[in-house]
Amino acid sequence: MAFSCSQAPYLNPAVPFSGTIQGGLQDGLQITVNGTVLSSSGSRFAVDFQTGFSGNDIAFHFNPRFEEGGYVVCNTRQKRRWGPEERKMHMPLQKGMPFDLCFLVQSSDFKVMVNGSLFVQYFHRVPFHRVDTISVNGAVQLSYISFQPPGVRPANPAPITQTVIHMVQSAPGQMFSTPALPPVMYPHPAYPMPFVTTIPGGLYPSKSIILSGTVLPSAQRFHINLCSGSHIAFHLNPRFDENAVVRNTQINNCWGSEERSLPRKMPFVRGQSFSVWILCDAHCLKVAVDGQHLFEYYHRLRNLPAINKLEVGGDIQLTHVQT
Repeated sequence: MAFSCSQAPYLNPAVPFSGTIQGGLQDGLQITVNGTVLSSSGSRFAVDFQTGFSGNDIAFHFNPRFEEGGYVVCNTRQKRRWGPEERKMHMPLQKGMPFDLCFLVQSSDFKVMVNGSLFVQYFHRVPFHRVDTISVNGAVQLSYISFQPPGVRPANPAPITQTVIHMVQSAPGQMFSTPALPPVMYPHPAYPMPFVTTIPGGLYPSKSIILSGTVLPSAQRFHINLCSGSHIAFHLNPRFDENAVVRNTQINNCWGSEERSLPRKMPFVRGQSFSVWILCDAHCLKVAVDGQHLFEYYHRLRNLPAINKLEVGGDIQLTHVQT
């Protein structure tokens, strides 16, 4: 099955981290690094796209520094020698706060989105196809690193503004599968709400769905639905008015029995960022929030490949969706 060849994400990796990029970098690949800047230890962190694990050859060094008002250094290292720095004298990240970094590989450059907004582009100094490893070190805690292969894009894209260059504009409902086309990247706000997209190939064991966003300050509720035709196979429904995370299934417009138990307190907070990771297993869905396992939901609809639509609605702002 061609749809199962995309690389599985790294969940909750310990820092310093180095991991293989299966197949290396390719034009149109999008890599998302989601985590939180630590408020106590150190004033820098770095994301490196490199050849091998030694760190002697780094094609792209992305290095936020919380010093002198805050700035970001970009550079390339060849045979242990750094090239000239490119500095962006602006700091879009905050100590103690979550972040979502998206690195889009293109033929001429890397484009970096920070929390849904285009931040910087870095033109290649060495051929990007040499890169086979991603490393993260410094004052961060990671929730996940995920990989979105070329040609994967939402079915109902938001309008693309002039702030994003070299992007492809598509009409609502139009799907692209041509590998030569890069994934659509959205300016902030990133996704229209409610948001609907397909799950290519439907669910199957080891399939991951990842969403990142921010809960609105006055939020009452939001929902994430995995749908099979007119049925809702999995309904994830955080309710701030009830301080609960409700799970359920709807078949023929009739809801089943609710599941509400949690091993810890409500993980979603008004006004704060979050990441939700839904991992399909043979018997259940495993759900993690901000890199921490939260619950399992046993399948009530067992035709997994038919569960092929994602719906998101309610009082949140989405910044990243990977299906």
